[in-house]
Amino acid sequence: MNHESQTSLAPGAATLAAAVTAVSRVAHEGRSADVALQEAESRPDRAAVRAIALGTMRWYLRLAPALGSLVTRPAAEMEPVLRALLITAAHQIEYSRGAPEVSVHLAVDAARALGLARATGFVNAVLRRFVRERAVLLAATDADLATRTAHPQWLVQRLAEAWPTQCEALLEANNQHPPMVLRVADSTGSARDDYLRELAAAGRTARPIEWLPQAIELEHSMAVNALPGFREGRVSVQDSAAQLAATLLAAQPGQRVLDACAAPGGKTAHILQREPRVSLLAVDADAERLAMVTSTFARIGLRADCRVADLTAPEALADLPPFERILLDAPCSATGVIRRHPDIKLLRRDADIAGFVRVQRQILRNVFARLAPGGRLVYATCSVLPEENEAVVLDFLAAEPAARTLPWPAEVALPPGALRLEAGVQLLPGAQAGSDGFYYACLGRGSGA
Repeated sequence: MNHESQTSLAPGAATLAAAVTAVSRVAHEGRSADVALQEAESRPDRAAVRAIALGTMRWYLRLAPALGSLVTRPAAEMEPVLRALLITAAHQIEYSRGAPEVSVHLAVDAARALGLARATGFVNAVLRRFVRERAVLLAATDADLATRTAHPQWLVQRLAEAWPTQCEALLEANNQHPPMVLRVADSTGSARDDYLRELAAAGRTARPIEWLPQAIELEHSMAVNALPGFREGRVSVQDSAAQLAATLLAAQPGQRVLDACAAPGGKTAHILQREPRVSLLAVDADAERLAMVTSTFARIGLRADCRVADLTAPEALADLPPFERILLDAPCSATGVIRRHPDIKLLRRDADIAGFVRVQRQILRNVFARLAPGGRLVYATCSVLPEENEAVVLDFLAAEPAARTLPWPAEVALPPGALRLEAGVQLLPGAQAGSDGFYYACLGRGSGA
C-alpha cells in the first residue's frame, strides 16, 4: 500500500484500501483469504477490513461481470489492484448500509492510498455509472444462476448434477453468513446449560443445538478470546457438523487412536476432551499446521503425540502398531464450507477435484492398512461433491475385501435433513440442520467396532 499520509484520506478509505489489497491477493495471486488478511491482523480496523474483503469475495463473481460492461478494456489488461478496487467498491455500493455516493468517494481516496492516483478519474466515472445503472446491470447478470449466486459455472454444474432438487438452496446457503457455533468441553447437559447461563449473564444470547449435546449457537458472533472460558479450554469454536467426527469415532479408554490430517486440531481436541484416556497420535503433512494442533493441546490442558508424515506414502506409519480408532478428515475441495470461506469460489478449479480424489484414495487405503481388526475408521470431508465422498468410499470397499461399512450409531442423533446414502451420510450447507456441508462414512475391519 502507498505510504501517502492517511490523515489526508477520508475516514474509511484506508480500511477500504486494505480490503482491496486482500481481495487482489486472493483473486489475482491465488492466496487464501487467511493468508491475504494476515497483514491486516495488527490493524485496529481489522474486523472491518475482514468483513469488506470476505463480502467482496462472496459476491465477486456477480459483481465482476456487471462492472465489465462499464469498462472498455478487457479485464486481463487492467492492473489487478485497480480491478479489485472497482469490484470491492461495487460491493460496498450494493451490499453495505452506507450511501452509494460515500462509497464512491472512499474508493477514489482508496485509489490514492493504493498508488493509483492517476486512475482516480477513471474510478470515479466507472463507479458513478455503476451507481446509476446497477439495477439494469445486475438484472442482466442475474439471468444466469451461477452469476446470480456468484459461483463458478463448473461448480454449479457439478452441484446441479449431484443434488438437482437441492442445488439452488445450496447455492443460496453458501452466500449466507454462517453462525458462530460453540462446543462446550464437558459432555453433560448441565455443563451446556451452565454455559448458556454464563453467556446470558454476559449479555450474549445463544441457543442449544438440540441434536448435539455439547453445541451452542450464538445469536451474534464475537471475538474468540472474549468467550468465557475459551482460554481455559472450557469452550471451543466448532461447527455443528464438525462436532460429529469425534462423536462418531467413539474412542474408548485405552484405545490407540490416529487422527490423520489433524491440523488445525479442533477435532483432535474434541477426541481428547471426550475421552482423555486414549493414546492419540495426531498426524499432518504440514509441520506449520501441526504446530497449531500443539497450541490447541496447550489451551485445553491435554496432550497427545504428534508426527509430521505424508500419509499418501504407504510406509508413513509402518513402524507403528495398529490403531483401534482412526479419524481421516481428508484433504478436499472444501465446497461444503464456502459460506465460511468465500475465497474458495475464486481459488478452486474444476481440474482440482481429480487431484483431491487421488489423494483421498491414497490416504484412505494407507490408513485403513493401520486399522486393527474390529476397529473403526471415520472418513470425513467438508465437501459436497460425491466424487470426493461416497464415490471414494464405494471404490475403496470394492477394492478392499477386509473393509465394510458400519451403520450410523444408534446413540448419535442423525442431524435434521441429513441425507442417508448407500455409503455414508451427507449434510448440505444450511439445510434443516443449519450446519456446514460435511460427509461422513464409518468403516470397519472385520467384526466388532
